[in-house]
Amino acid sequence: MSSTLSSTPSQLEAGPGKKDDSMIIDWDGPEDRENPRNWSSRRRWGHVVIISILALVTNMAPTMCAPGAKDIAADLHITSTVVSTLTVTLYVLGIAIGPMFMSPLSEMYGRVPVYHAATSIFVAFVIGNTLSKTTAQFMLFRFISGCAGGTPMALGGGTIADITSVQQRAVAMALFSMGPLAGPVLGPVIGGFVVAGKGWRWTFWLLAILGVFFGCTAVLVLRETHPKVLLERKATYLRASTGPSDNASCAVAHSLRDLPLRGISLYVALVFGVMYLLFTTFTTVFEGQYGFSTSISGLTYLGLGVALMISMVLFNLLNGRVQAARMKADGLQKPRPEYRLLLMVWFSPFVAGGLFPYGWTAYYKVHWLVPILGTSLMGFGAFFVITPAQLYLIDVFGSEAAASALGANNPLREYYGGEKAEEDS
Repeated sequence: MSSTLSSTPSQLEAGPGKKDDSMIIDWDGPEDRENPRNWSSRRRWGHVVIISILALVTNMAPTMCAPGAKDIAADLHITSTVVSTLTVTLYVLGIAIGPMFMSPLSEMYGRVPVYHAATSIFVAFVIGNTLSKTTAQFMLFRFISGCAGGTPMALGGGTIADITSVQQRAVAMALFSMGPLAGPVLGPVIGGFVVAGKGWRWTFWLLAILGVFFGCTAVLVLRETHPKVLLERKATYLRASTGPSDNASCAVAHSLRDLPLRGISLYVALVFGVMYLLFTTFTTVFEGQYGFSTSISGLTYLGLGVALMISMVLFNLLNGRVQAARMKADGLQKPRPEYRLLLMVWFSPFVAGGLFPYGWTAYYKVHWLVPILGTSLMGFGAFFVITPAQLYLIDVFGSEAAASALGANNPLREYYGGEKAEEDS
């Protein structure tokens, strides 16, 4: 495969007020093997799989301990319901804040160092949660691990933009999106059995073990993909006079100012917040209303998981066809970024369509299968909101600043997630 990067040549300038002796550093032709988009399929998909797993593990963390929330409160002498809810929401708020700093760093110094640093911090402070003796220790470690845990989710889109063409991007992004979406679903399923068998502290030990294993795998597999960083390595003798690019900060600022992007970010934040609000009700509904045990109540999240798998397959089937049809109708040779949002428009009503049967049937204690079907519809619609939005941001900003754009999108999404959960308490 070969591709050219229209926006990736690194331009190194003398600076304002100086003689213009700019030099453009580019790939050695469209077949340059150092261009990540020209890597072998096996190597590129290896990167997609690893970053997807890292995102999955770090997004299991906010909810894996949820089945043991009562035990955590008892061990750490937490008597306030609001403080108890912070065991989940502080991690989510950390996810909102961390990428604001990590994403721009990845645009300046490369993706790989930031991935490795964030994974190390995540593991260290998850172990801190395991060993916590006081509420203050637990909450502090929870927040810091969340700051680091949000990094794979924010940087993953940038990595995918680095190594895939526009035509291949949707499939890779659909797989990657399963991490942030399936992680909070899979966490309580595993956590319910771990809490029942080994206690709540072992939910964090398990996260630490997974973090170490896949972090070490990432060290072996991941290589730098950011085109600007790779091209600047070809011109290191000029770098001292140029300094880091400010593209990343521009991307963040622009993405926060641009009205359409802000609207999309708010909508994604709302859907993500509703998802976390939904998660916080599962224990009350299925243990309180239906009398499920702690371990069995975790299995109720599987309805969401199945829906996410179905939505991923359907998205991959429809995305290319929809783009091709719109390109033909508009007489274009290349798809517009806005085409990514068509599936969002079509399928987003499933979010509300799933919430209504869940809330109504659970309240009246209709058979437990019916509210689970409602959560499945909600998860199905949520996938078609979040994944197209991420693809749109990547297509708009390109590989140069995709991670920073997604990092700027994260705060609203995770803030809403944390706030919704706190409001529910």
